[in-house]
Amino acid sequence: MRVLSWNLFHGRAEPPAGRPLLHEFAVALRDWPWDVALLQEVPPWWPPALARASGARWRAARTSRNGCLPLRRAIAARRPDWLKSNGGGANAILVRGGLRVDADASAVLRTRPERRVAHALRIADPRGGPFDGAWIGNVHAQLGAWDDHGGMDAPAADLALALERLRQWSGSGDAPVAILGGDLNLPAPAVQERLPAGWLRACSHGPDHVLCVGAGPARRGGTLERGSLSDHAPIAVDLRRG
Repeated sequence: MRVLSWNLFHGRAEPPAGRPLLHEFAVALRDWPWDVALLQEVPPWWPPALARASGARWRAARTSRNGCLPLRRAIAARRPDWLKSNGGGANAILVRGGLRVDADASAVLRTRPERRVAHALRIADPRGGPFDGAWIGNVHAQLGAWDDHGGMDAPAADLALALERLRQWSGSGDAPVAILGGDLNLPAPAVQERLPAGWLRACSHGPDHVLCVGAGPARRGGTLERGSLSDHAPIAVDLRRG
């Protein structure tokens, strides 16, 4: 199963494009190979359109700066670089390739200084594939030293709580498979030293990571070419069970 993680930078480009980029983001996601896409900093009205373009099913959880969202959307949908992160935010999970959403769950990790959410779903594979019943989580952790906000305590606490929530949701069945990806706002060594027993880093680039238990990388993951879209490169990795 191929897992992709990408922070969409609130639908903006670097350098700024000065115009809406929903079409460009949707085409990029449509054309890359993946089974599960974990997306952060998504404009809250984008997930249905991204899913339609990719032939995917979707679930989303709103994060921060969503008060008076109709007004924010009216501006950000036309001039995303004016409001930047103040256009509203969400995390979204897309699944395709025959996979279905069997259940989903979310938990608030913190409300200050910004609302951060762990969001996950359980996938069903009608073909009875190796990841049938696996839980897949998505998180965007609080800013820390990675973004010059001082220290790693806040993002590390978000990571620990997200892992605990995912453990609770996935239960303790026979050899459960769980995957957590997203923008953790932590460098790879800091993530590695905080992983519970059995968990491993399947793919990392900068603050973006894909972690898993009960599975591992089938081959080395890496970044995808995205031109000027976002200030984060998407990462993707092929996972195999066991």
